[in-house]
Amino acid sequence: MTEGRWLELAEGVYARRYEELDLTTGLVVGTERCLVIDSRGDVDQGTELAAAVREITSLPWAVAYTHAHFDHCFGTTPFLPCEVWAQAGCVAELAAYGERARQRRITTYREEGKPHIADALTRTTIIPPGHLVTDRAELDLGGRVVALVHPGLAHTDHDLVAHVPDAGIVFAGDTVEHGPSGFTADSFGTDTHLAAWAAALDRILALRPETVVPGHGDPVDAAFLTRHRDGLHRLVILKTAVAAGETTEEEAVAMSPYPADVTRAALSTP
Repeated sequence: MTEGRWLELAEGVYARRYEELDLTTGLVVGTERCLVIDSRGDVDQGTELAAAVREITSLPWAVAYTHAHFDHCFGTTPFLPCEVWAQAGCVAELAAYGERARQRRITTYREEGKPHIADALTRTTIIPPGHLVTDRAELDLGGRVVALVHPGLAHTDHDLVAHVPDAGIVFAGDTVEHGPSGFTADSFGTDTHLAAWAAALDRILALRPETVVPGHGDPVDAAFLTRHRDGLHRLVILKTAVAAGETTEEEAVAMSPYPADVTRAALSTP
């Protein structure tokens, strides 16, 4: 498996890209400490990321989870001891579903012929966050402040974005994904809040970012967010029409700005 590569987005602000799941993590460096945004999906992947961070800086670190899905927060043990930040709802999500997700992914990776990842997940301990954000918190890294912001209901009910105002950069987690068509089918799950998601993107846009780092895919600009905010509005209209019996699912798929698999996933959200 190809290991990660750093993208320097601004002085002291980096994204790290991975082939596995097209994942993107983040690093923000101040003069006194640094913030790692998402820790990858298992203890071995977290070890790789921690070593990569040490290639950039030797400063003490904190970790922030953008949300509780395994690929973003199961790799934390190599960073301990440190502060671990997340939106308040992340704690309950990990307690209720974290172990189930770990076991499911172990099975999936074995079926996919990736036993090294499955084995790593069997050795992985899920670390709950100890520093919780309800709406907004600011972390002083020394000469640089990072705002941790809950944009509202979106990909989950506990999404958290990291805003680096002096660089005009937002690490958005899976509130933003940069797949071939923008969203992917995996963007929409049983914990997705489709009707509210566009408003969450509006809150991110209100931060006036020049660069937005998605949870999966390469960095994008504000125009990308605007386009897919409008796409979410369209998906909500189609979902409402299907629920009211005004159109069929097949007709909705044909009218959608997104591919069929993405549209069907969105239509199937609660």
